[in-house]
Amino acid sequence: MPNLTSTIPLSLYIHIPWCVRKCPYCDFNSHEAKSSLPEDLYTAALLQELDQHLPLIQDRAIVSIFFGGGTPSLFSARAIEQILNGVAKRLSLQPALEITLEANPGTIDYQRFQDFREAGINRLSLGIQSLQDTKLKTLGRIHDHADAVRAISIAREAGFMNLNLDMMYGLPSQTIDDALHDIETALRYEPSHFSWYQLTIEPNTFFYHQTPVLPADETIWEMQMAGQQLLKESGFIQYEISAYSRPDHECLHNRNYWEFGDYLGIGAGAHSKISDFNDGRIVRFSQVRHPRDYLDASKRQTQILKPVAGNDLIFEFMLNALRLIKGVPAALFTERTGIPLQQIEPLLATARQKGLMTNESTQLAASELGIKFLNDLQGIFLP
Repeated sequence: MPNLTSTIPLSLYIHIPWCVRKCPYCDFNSHEAKSSLPEDLYTAALLQELDQHLPLIQDRAIVSIFFGGGTPSLFSARAIEQILNGVAKRLSLQPALEITLEANPGTIDYQRFQDFREAGINRLSLGIQSLQDTKLKTLGRIHDHADAVRAISIAREAGFMNLNLDMMYGLPSQTIDDALHDIETALRYEPSHFSWYQLTIEPNTFFYHQTPVLPADETIWEMQMAGQQLLKESGFIQYEISAYSRPDHECLHNRNYWEFGDYLGIGAGAHSKISDFNDGRIVRFSQVRHPRDYLDASKRQTQILKPVAGNDLIFEFMLNALRLIKGVPAALFTERTGIPLQQIEPLLATARQKGLMTNESTQLAASELGIKFLNDLQGIFLP
């Protein structure tokens, strides 16, 4: 039986599944809101689900909360506050808790942002994607350049100092100059964090069935290198493959994922990873996906995926940890998986011989070459 340490941090993810319009590249569990949202019913369902999970997490303190979607900013601040108050009554919360809300620039105004702040949100993530109207139209976004700039400005005015801009590159017809222009424009508003990642075509999306013409792989690579250099010169630290921050403004919630911490997900389609310290198991489970079913108490039920163990557990840990530019302390592997580090020494040796990992014995980290060929590095640890 694995010996898991009881110090594994626990985050809470809250899924709000509705959006104004489904984007053609989106494979998240999101559903177009065709009428008024059932805020009160959904809030009650979230807290009922949380009650069901309480025995799993016992007295563990929550280290971060993240409202994702969909478009969580479609919910009123009153509903967000009710959810947070319900969480606080049921769970122990660490001091100075990071509480993030994802927001669509096309769904907000100053008063709404201010109300979110008063409700307890202290980190805002704006789904900008691009600051060029032609690209936004191609991506199916409901906002334009003016909406995005306005959203950033009023977020600042409303007091959000911890502000992430979610942006993409490798867009249809995008040039390197286009991508750099997006970053340069966004930097004028002094965000504390950048999520900057490549557009990928996922199954079950409109783009998968009607794939647009994307830049050549060589162009995308040059785009990525040029963007990373610009962000570095502007004072941002790349701490994960697609995440950049000012000093002391990393996303604590996402770091917990990458460091293989635990997370409880509540809401339609939400997923969870929980370590059971009593029997040494790590389990994954999910909730029914469609909000209509989630709101029906007779259909709302936790679906156990499976315990994660053995080679699968090794792969999942390395899949996440190697995304961090500096990696993780080697001791964290055993602390979070219960597996002796010696068990993966042959795999580590292979990765290091290929130059894909650093040779530091106390750190599990990709080398510069390993970051460039991350899929190949992660593949070494496949079951």
